[in-house]
Amino acid sequence: MVTITATTVTRIEPPLKGIRILDLTRVLAGPMATMLLADLGADVIKVEQINHGDDTRSWNPPAAPLSEDAPKTSSHLPPESAYFLAANRNKRSITVNFKRPEGLEILHKLVAQTDVLVENFIPGKLDSMGLGYAQCSAINDRLIYASITGYGQTGPYRKASGYDVVIEGEAGLMHITGEPDRPPSKVGVAVTDISTGLYAHGATGKGVWIDCNLFESQIAGLANIASNYLIAGKEAQRHGTSHPSIVPYQVFPCKDGYILIGAGNDKQFRLLAEKILRRPELGYDPKFSTNGARVANREVLVKIITETLMQEPLDHWLELFDGLGVPFGPINNIQQTFEHPQAVARGVVVEVEHPRAGKIKLVGPAVTYNGKKMPVIKPPPWLSEHTDEVLRELGYDEELISQFRKDGIV
Repeated sequence: MVTITATTVTRIEPPLKGIRILDLTRVLAGPMATMLLADLGADVIKVEQINHGDDTRSWNPPAAPLSEDAPKTSSHLPPESAYFLAANRNKRSITVNFKRPEGLEILHKLVAQTDVLVENFIPGKLDSMGLGYAQCSAINDRLIYASITGYGQTGPYRKASGYDVVIEGEAGLMHITGEPDRPPSKVGVAVTDISTGLYAHGATGKGVWIDCNLFESQIAGLANIASNYLIAGKEAQRHGTSHPSIVPYQVFPCKDGYILIGAGNDKQFRLLAEKILRRPELGYDPKFSTNGARVANREVLVKIITETLMQEPLDHWLELFDGLGVPFGPINNIQQTFEHPQAVARGVVVEVEHPRAGKIKLVGPAVTYNGKKMPVIKPPPWLSEHTDEVLRELGYDEELISQFRKDGIV
């Protein structure tokens, strides 16, 4: 066992420092993937539409209030939406009209100097614009080209657009989400987009075309539910917060709130019966002594537990559960989540200085290395913030950059 102390912890060098990533994605799955790569030190250049940018820039309210010190060159832009700010830290933004030959030439120059290109256009769209995999790999044969789509590059649905909520329904997740006597429900966040972004960011190689899509990512995320069907032919059902194979493993109401209890084995159930329910005999009752028996007698046991918990407020039960050895937890709202002592201790929130919005708070990277998190070096960029900077790096002079702006190229 290794004990990490203040003297042994050192911040590691960002592992992707020196890697350039060309980001042609928008909304969430693609931007999530590129943000994770940016967190690891990659130079991510986000290419956006002129005057419009990533769709999520206009998804407000809510938005961060504009600072009095916001750059005058950005005065024509709306406030920074909270949605965009959530998925675009540590990136640079440029706007290029690559439907024009001059704009396509800019992108081709970037491709030549890029290690990874990430895009989420409908299959075939970038090919028609001169930025498909074959065209880009001809410019740079070491390029990793990652395509994020709704359904993948092949198959009868390859041309269909991918939307998180649609895929949740089509790939099984919505069927198992919600109460058994109520209609299917979507998950509270775009979890299919997020999981696809996680798959895409980890799918690395050299000189390869990565085909990552929402549909297969969601099916892979069905985990044991998928295995139950494939191995045993068992069709899934909605169970609300309860678990189809473990009892008790769900949210229970108490006098003034809700608590999640997850007694995953017989020992934990006996502790629950003795210390919480004050009915130790339940732990040895043939109807409840094994998990199989508890699953078979789910309704009876849930009623017993609910009747007990409804007698006292949440804080009473949280105190009794503390240190008991039975998994438990309150159902926190978002404010309570960020005020959670563990969230505070782990520094899940970072504060950065945004050039248009002033100081803003963001959820920081979730992973630590040697006890340290990768720093947020750059705030989410305002639209076209780094266009001139990147064009200069490509060798364009000020006169030509100015002409590009007049001509609507950038």
